[in-house]
Amino acid sequence: MNLSQAQAEGAALLRAAGIAGGARDADRILAAVLGIEPGRLRITEDLALTEDQATRFHRGIAARALRQPVAQIVGFRDFWAHRFQVTRDTLDPRPETEALVEAALARPWRHVLDLGTGTGAILISLLAARPGTTGLGTDLSEAALQVARHNARRIGVNARFRQADWVEGLAGPFDLIVSNPPYIAAAEMAGLDPDVRDWEPRMALTDGGDGLGAYRIIAAGAPALLSPTGAVLVEIGPSQGAAVCALFAARGARARVLPDLDGRDRVVLADFADRD
Repeated sequence: MNLSQAQAEGAALLRAAGIAGGARDADRILAAVLGIEPGRLRITEDLALTEDQATRFHRGIAARALRQPVAQIVGFRDFWAHRFQVTRDTLDPRPETEALVEAALARPWRHVLDLGTGTGAILISLLAARPGTTGLGTDLSEAALQVARHNARRIGVNARFRQADWVEGLAGPFDLIVSNPPYIAAAEMAGLDPDVRDWEPRMALTDGGDGLGAYRIIAAGAPALLSPTGAVLVEIGPSQGAAVCALFAARGARARVLPDLDGRDRVVLADFADRD
């Protein structure tokens, strides 16, 4: 099987399986098997795949046909300025979460706390972009923390990680708290794309209730963990802005919603500076 044949076969199999963007996904899987970037497939000589490469490619295509996310199949996701290891124990970092990173980098801070860190993508991106800063990432999942530690070592940032149930057992002060918590309501889970619902860790997707549980905990715990000029940045679902702002306002913060690149409500900034 040559490279061009693999591309055509993979795309056809994924189209038959009803995968939108099957050609793109097939290229990402093939490029990972070959150890090159997907964009280089167009300029790479039409070489024959080795038996091992063909086997791994077919295995990857079969997994994608079962709706496993491409990031889990190839083992990584590019986010902000770095490549992060991704496993079934972590949420797949998504482009819209970069709005939170951008908002955080627009603020002054030296010590940051990332609640529910997963792959560590948010925390590590922030620390790598601002040398001399430090941060702590927490997660209830020890398996996710192992992935985050690996990503931090490979990218080379001064990050610490510990197992914690949101703010339980933590001590500040931190200049900034960031989080992409589970915000999908339990009633909405059945309607999720199976790529997400059936493959990503459930506790990273939903609180099992109304989708606001984590925000209640973070809003209640933030004042004790923040420095006097500290703030919180949390990712939200596109219909949750008013509710999440109200939770932080009830704790003395000035809260407002920030949009993502598509103009959708994506981040709540809760500024606790000069609180009583």
